[in-house]
Amino acid sequence: MNFFLTTIGSAGDVFPMLGLALKLREQGHHVTLATNSYFKPLAAKHQIEFKELGTREQYFEAIQDPALWHPQKAFSHIFKFFQPILERQHQLLVEQAHLEPTICLSNCLGFGARTAQESHGIPVLTVHLQPAVLWSDHAPPQLANLFGPRWFKSLLYRVGEKFALDRLLGAHLNPWRKSLGLPPVKRAGRWWNSPTGVLCLFPEWYAAPQPDWPHPLLQTDFPLWNDDADQPLPVDVQTYLDAGEPPLVFTPGTANIHGRDFFTAASAACQKLNRRGVFLTRHPEQLPAPLPNLIHHIDYVPLDLLLARSAAFVHHGGIGSTSQALLAGIPQIVMPLAHDQFDNAVRVKQLHVGQSLPVKRFTTDNLTNMLQDLLSSPEVHSNCQTIRSRLTARTGLEQAVQKMEQLFASPGRKATDPVNR
Repeated sequence: MNFFLTTIGSAGDVFPMLGLALKLREQGHHVTLATNSYFKPLAAKHQIEFKELGTREQYFEAIQDPALWHPQKAFSHIFKFFQPILERQHQLLVEQAHLEPTICLSNCLGFGARTAQESHGIPVLTVHLQPAVLWSDHAPPQLANLFGPRWFKSLLYRVGEKFALDRLLGAHLNPWRKSLGLPPVKRAGRWWNSPTGVLCLFPEWYAAPQPDWPHPLLQTDFPLWNDDADQPLPVDVQTYLDAGEPPLVFTPGTANIHGRDFFTAASAACQKLNRRGVFLTRHPEQLPAPLPNLIHHIDYVPLDLLLARSAAFVHHGGIGSTSQALLAGIPQIVMPLAHDQFDNAVRVKQLHVGQSLPVKRFTTDNLTNMLQDLLSSPEVHSNCQTIRSRLTARTGLEQAVQKMEQLFASPGRKATDPVNR
């Protein structure tokens, strides 16, 4: 089969797609990855065919604005930057499908891919890395500005969907879709779920499927893919880890360049606890200077290799970071800022493997006290190990490929036919 994988976002969005691409190629399928050109060297490194969706300059411009991490402004900020590439996403997919039958895998922001599905009948699977983007009246995800009982959350969601999300997307999408002979997008938070199928890369124990989730639904496990995870740790990292007790690890997210307050509080907490720490960021300009001797800065290291030798993980709550801490079996503290992070923070607390610390309360004293409580809790340690045992097989990507092959190899069904349950 021929697969066209496309995503919009940071490394946390691209890594799972690249992991899927590699697993599909292992099974003999042809794969193409389409995303921002910032990730082109990564695709080339793994010899994956690449199509550009936006420039490196656009990527860096997008992460410069702190609106990216504002709970009310984040989506409109993101849309401002990916809006111009949606027609190119549509064009690339249509061109690929004209060459040979193609199946598209797209994250929920792949509106160009969804439009190509409707305009040219191309099968598209929506890939959800996190349950926060799947609305349910039975079990509403925790989103920014949603509060109150379940019925009230559902009401707030519908109001926001109609008067904010639909208006924002419709202003650009609907005139373009009209030129293609397509109806306007309504209820965008449901429309981004493809009728071909939805692939959920998270396990049922993390988020159980709900009666009002879209169908067909393929649910597997976390992808847990990291670049260079098959390579030895860099010498400086290995030396640091060997020199003392397991460190505390801190990151505000791979695309976050506004984490100075985060790292300042983290540095002071490490000193108060007299614990070693690793600061993980590709943007060292946000680090306090000079760093204490207890702390080691790393641009990038595979999280699965680092966290396996760490004591706790403090992060922003992206699903990739959250799942890697679960895999490592260590407690975590989530400082949610936007996007799916509030929902992941709630799930971490419900699993009793960590805590949430809102950005307004992310102070040295609060962080220090919370780390002390988590590190000294036998219950948290036990729960972390229980969750870790569920993930050691690391078969999420393999399960996903198997389920997709079964779906598209149904008797009497062609790859380009719509999928019905």
